[in-house]
Amino acid sequence: MPQRALALVLALYVSLFLLPPAAADFEPKVGQPGKDVIWVPTPESLVERMLDMAKVTPKDFLVDLGSGDGRTVIAAAKRGVKALGIEYNPDMVELSRANAERAGVGGRASFVHGDVFQTDFSKATVVTMYLLSSLNLKLRPTLLNMKPGTRLVSHAFNMGDWSPDETSTINGYTAYLWIVPARVQGLWQATGPSGAFELTLDQTYQKITGKVTGAGLTPNVGDPILHGNTIQFTLVDSSGRFLRFRGSVNGKSMEGTVQAPGGNDIRWSARRVG
Repeated sequence: MPQRALALVLALYVSLFLLPPAAADFEPKVGQPGKDVIWVPTPESLVERMLDMAKVTPKDFLVDLGSGDGRTVIAAAKRGVKALGIEYNPDMVELSRANAERAGVGGRASFVHGDVFQTDFSKATVVTMYLLSSLNLKLRPTLLNMKPGTRLVSHAFNMGDWSPDETSTINGYTAYLWIVPARVQGLWQATGPSGAFELTLDQTYQKITGKVTGAGLTPNVGDPILHGNTIQFTLVDSSGRFLRFRGSVNGKSMEGTVQAPGGNDIRWSARRVG
């Protein structure tokens, strides 16, 4: 038998006999019922846009909540990303595994049969989902408790009063991106170029405001920005200089550099009180 014909026969044998039975026989239908939602696949163009919004790299670990036929996990794996799908329908899980093998990414794409509300995905650096707003809200405490900087991308449905960091639409389909913010609410004892001062921050998700006392600084915190575990804000000293603080948050501590007009960057640090 010619070599090419033999290869075709072997490929046919694998597709017919070596795939799991559920994967070989099961055909998903748009609108089929699931545990909490019906199945409607995310268009491939939006899947790619969602991965672009999350800026995925091979260093990431992506988890897709309610992974359906596996298309988001497989698309991420094609970019060199280790990815996991959590899916409640066992037939869809087997279908996804077969699809990943066909796409040649079985080593990076994996799938588990599970409930997204009971399965641990805390190690993810990127989470994707196409659920409902009510389910997003139910998941929101878990998502907010993930490591600061974790990227969350949702097809179509929002997170209530947690405003997205980015919104993108392609071919009439919309996706939302959130960056999990560090927790900075409270009183901080800080040291900067003007000496020691107290910094009080109020926080609503990634939006922050603040006041300062001490070191001859004016009380208002200007232009505060919280992005994951990075923080920026401006203070004005007694000579009228605008000092731009940039740093990172690590639990109960913050540290970084202060940029002053015409001067060199100076280190600053802060520790949460209480």
